[in-house]
Amino acid sequence: MLVKNPIMGLCQQADFMLSAAKVEQCPDDEGYEVAFAGRSNAGKSSALNTLTHASLARTSKTPGRTQLLNFFRLDDERRLVDLPGYGYAKVPIPLKLHWQRHLEAYLGSRRSLVGLILMMDIRHPLTEFDHLMLDWAVAAQMPMHILLTKADKLAFGAAKTTLLKVQQDLRRGWGDSISMQLFSAPKRMGVEEAQAVLGRWMHLLDAPTAPSEDAEG
Repeated sequence: MLVKNPIMGLCQQADFMLSAAKVEQCPDDEGYEVAFAGRSNAGKSSALNTLTHASLARTSKTPGRTQLLNFFRLDDERRLVDLPGYGYAKVPIPLKLHWQRHLEAYLGSRRSLVGLILMMDIRHPLTEFDHLMLDWAVAAQMPMHILLTKADKLAFGAAKTTLLKVQQDLRRGWGDSISMQLFSAPKRMGVEEAQAVLGRWMHLLDAPTAPSEDAEG
């Protein structure tokens, strides 16, 4: 059973702070910040909106629309960050290079960054971009939690099988430090489980609880 999580209330009052094209435009580097990353069309904006009960992040049928670092305020000390989506072929190469340069600068310099939520489409997990993010998180000793998004697109048994297989691949390639779960924005599957991770990282829950492997959070 999940501990009642104070971040649920904070998520309900989340609001937009600012967009930054480069690190110098980011908010003051203090407090606790959790960033959301994912390959284009992995369901990142939908997941962020579902976790906050608000339409904070723009969702679009055109992947690659998130072109800036978008900051959302939870309270005076806590923020969520929507990072640029990657991997969409129609994005011009100069823009891809701009995103990559400033994403690397953000990840490498923010002292307030306490964790990274990585979205993977359950039908296409562990892409090249995902590998890069996993490598960086392990090397930087940055806490990472994976949401296998769009879990409603598979039957429950198939979703569980994919979850177990990806967990095995993670352990072989990156060790045991990265947690993961099933997630579906339309079905609100796994919302409380993901919020529990945010609550621990942002120092709102006293004792960590083991991540569940259930899809129902």
